[in-house]
Amino acid sequence: MVMSMRGINLCLSFNMEKIYENANFQINENDKVGIVGVNGAGKTTLLKVILKKQELDSGSIMIPKKKRIGYLPQEIIIENMDMTVFEYLMSARPIEKLNKQLEQLYIEVASTSAPEKEQKKILRKIGETQELLEYYDCYNCENILFELITYMNINSELLDMKLADLSGGQKSKIAFAHLLYSNPEIMLLDEPTNHLDVDTRNFVIDYLKKYHGMILMISHDIDFLNAITNKILYIDKMTHQMITYEGNYTIFMKKLTKEKEAKERLIQKQEKEEAELKEFILQYSNSSGKRKRIAQSREKLLAKKQKDMIKRDEVRKKVRFKIKPFREGSKIPVKVNNISFHYPESNDLYHNLSFLINNRERFLIVGENGVGKSTLLKLLIGELKPLEGNIWFGSKTDIAYYAQEQELLDSNRTILENIDESGYSEKDLRTILGSFLFTGDEVFKKVSVLSPGEKARLALCKVMLQKGNLLLLDEPTNHLDPETQKIIGENFKEYEGSIILVSHNPSFVESIGIDRMLILPSGKIVNYSKETLEYYYHLNEKV
Repeated sequence: MVMSMRGINLCLSFNMEKIYENANFQINENDKVGIVGVNGAGKTTLLKVILKKQELDSGSIMIPKKKRIGYLPQEIIIENMDMTVFEYLMSARPIEKLNKQLEQLYIEVASTSAPEKEQKKILRKIGETQELLEYYDCYNCENILFELITYMNINSELLDMKLADLSGGQKSKIAFAHLLYSNPEIMLLDEPTNHLDVDTRNFVIDYLKKYHGMILMISHDIDFLNAITNKILYIDKMTHQMITYEGNYTIFMKKLTKEKEAKERLIQKQEKEEAELKEFILQYSNSSGKRKRIAQSREKLLAKKQKDMIKRDEVRKKVRFKIKPFREGSKIPVKVNNISFHYPESNDLYHNLSFLINNRERFLIVGENGVGKSTLLKLLIGELKPLEGNIWFGSKTDIAYYAQEQELLDSNRTILENIDESGYSEKDLRTILGSFLFTGDEVFKKVSVLSPGEKARLALCKVMLQKGNLLLLDEPTNHLDPETQKIIGENFKEYEGSIILVSHNPSFVESIGIDRMLILPSGKIVNYSKETLEYYYHLNEKV
């Protein structure tokens, strides 16, 4: 039986663009592997190939037989959104269905007068069904589920909610809990920490470290990768190859940096030899006799060296992001006066909540998933209305809003159509899109076919074009690689306007320089501290 997963001579292209070219890898049974590479290298595609949702042009992936695979995609899609959270979690282990099947099989075997061959077939099915029930630990499964619910901070009110009523963060948490409870032997995780609050993230890290099985994860969360992985699978977009490195992300980066430095030294040595040969040939090419023959041999040597020369990797383009407000904002851009709000048939999210924002302030909203962080931003933009109280804006306040799930993008329109702002020519807009790495005919792609990372870049582009002096940002770093996160963090730090931010990314929060924090659901406002951000759920003991 194959106890490792092996990729053998994988080849894949999309519209003449190579993704993999005779790529190979091997992952052993209990490896915890981080899949890394630049956007477009084929990380999510590899997971889809393993799941047989994407066909290769050639090559194959050998997967351990009968191993159950669990998958957590970047964008959570649940077919039956009318289920309650508890019903959805229970469905991860189909124990009730298996018990009914077993009962029916026992009836069939007791009542059938079928030939011995048919009887053996039914008995084999009974054995397989019993094995599945044992695998799902049918007698202890409820205890396992309730323990998971406790550790992932899924309260009783949330359990009774319909999936359709969940926030983006709640949906991610519930989908992750569903995956863990399903007890897969191989886990495929695509950006698993998006939307997770600090305590849930810490539980998940501990759970995955102890997990007995194979994990392949794509993540831009370096701390998360470092905590869990023992291997890194690097997909090189330039060579279309896959290279496996022992160790976590930090060790991988050190090794990769050393390899690049050694490669650069070799290239420089080759360039020096090439220059010396060219100079010799130029000097003696018009000579005669022995010198001419030597020059001719040098020409052959140069041709051979040039054929075998190692080439430098192309310099990868980076997002160019410079956000400026159209005008100076009001001294107090926004004031929230004693607002109360709840969704139908739910408890209050806020009661008599009040705060104000100062011009150029960096204001962070924190709290566990489901306490109303995203809802508060939707109240500020007018998408929702408070049940009591009011929200006042300064006369010179111009709002730009980044939505957590990019719901402000129109999936049925092209990239270019989504940023068709007045006052810009098509040439201007295409130049701006180029700054966000959308070039050439790519701007005519429908948003529906974009990856989550591409959608995030487009949403940031829209925010920049709006030139607001009050930015409302809901998890702006989700789906973005560390390099792009750093670029936008530096820009938001220098931004000459006010920012109200929701983020579970401590390093990004630190980079933009937060002044004060609003703690939900308590409504307390405190000066920013990193410790409070990371342990806000212990706030009452600290403040």
